[in-house]
Amino acid sequence: MALSFKQQCAFLLKLGAMLHRYGTPAFRLEAHLKMLAAHLELDGYFLVNPTSLTYCLWMKDAPDGDVFNYSMRVKPGDLDLGSLARTDALVSELVAGRCTLEEAKDGLKAIEDSGPGYPAWVTLIAFLVLGSAFAMLMRGSWNDVAWVGALSVLVYGVIAWADRAPRVAIMLEPLTATVVAVISVGASRWDPGINQPLIVLASLITFVPGLSLAIGFRELAARELISGTARIMDSLMVLFKLYFGTVLGVAIGVLIWGVVLPADVRRVPVWTIWPAVLLLATGLTVVYKARPIDVPWGVVSAVMAYGVSMLVTPVWGMTLGAFLGAFVVGVYANLSARWRNAPATLVILPGIVVLVPGSKVYVGLDNVVSGGQITSVEEIGVQTFLLFMSLIAGLIFASSVVQPRRSL
Repeated sequence: MALSFKQQCAFLLKLGAMLHRYGTPAFRLEAHLKMLAAHLELDGYFLVNPTSLTYCLWMKDAPDGDVFNYSMRVKPGDLDLGSLARTDALVSELVAGRCTLEEAKDGLKAIEDSGPGYPAWVTLIAFLVLGSAFAMLMRGSWNDVAWVGALSVLVYGVIAWADRAPRVAIMLEPLTATVVAVISVGASRWDPGINQPLIVLASLITFVPGLSLAIGFRELAARELISGTARIMDSLMVLFKLYFGTVLGVAIGVLIWGVVLPADVRRVPVWTIWPAVLLLATGLTVVYKARPIDVPWGVVSAVMAYGVSMLVTPVWGMTLGAFLGAFVVGVYANLSARWRNAPATLVILPGIVVLVPGSKVYVGLDNVVSGGQITSVEEIGVQTFLLFMSLIAGLIFASSVVQPRRSL
């Protein structure tokens, strides 16, 4: 039995809300909804923002008939690449005619009701691996890596607590940063010579909104001005909350443990960089809840991005290194999306995230957190802006060279 106009609109509304919750950028989500609306013989427009969704739909063959207008308040969602991939596969089945709209509606309900992509213990290990790998990538000492691993487990515990306690969720970032900073100051007393600022930074790496900033700039480049501006401002507020929590935690830690001892210059061997990239990419895919079948593709993307960037940066500089790294990732992601019939986002995100930590964004944040001499803040700001613009330009050029067949 054919569904009514309002039932079709309700399906689009449900689909948009779910994809938004799974972290889909505004320009991709609007294009995806527009494509599916055309398949359902509907016309209209969509306005996607980080905190709201607006729909206006009508029948193509009856432009003077009923018009469906709907606005809803939504919360910015966390990345869930597994649910995103399953939702995209369901829509592909619908467009190909292998399932009805009613069956697709039931499928959306099943995806929404499905549990987390990985057991809690796997996610816990992913947090440990992610923080430790970042400390290795930043060439800390083995003691730094060990402390970061322990604190990353603590960070996951606070996040799990916040999922069950709304009051904790409101102050999640500054609370976590404060606790981590207090413990890191104590650790510098018990284990003299460790790099306390690096320990804080690596332990909080899952909160640092490098990816969110990149998505915000990408939305601005796609002329999604409201969504891009809102996402960037939200990312900056997260940074401010982390900074405040860290400064507060260091102050409390100094009152309890005494002045932080200076770090010895101890670093892990150079050969650990590539295992760190592999571990970092693997941890990212688990934290982003990617399906196991998509994990190898994301890891390859991260290795390609970092490898190209490291080869190019010493010769042509950081800006071109980031550009070519993002370009290679974009081409690889679009080719894999064509071959696998899966969203390119699944492959792009791990590569882009790995590109950002090797930049001076995090070096600048490290200087701010450590309270060191801030004489080149302006230079860091310019380099940060150029880095993100290079990443976005690389993705745009990649889409021009290999056009993606899918909207997601």
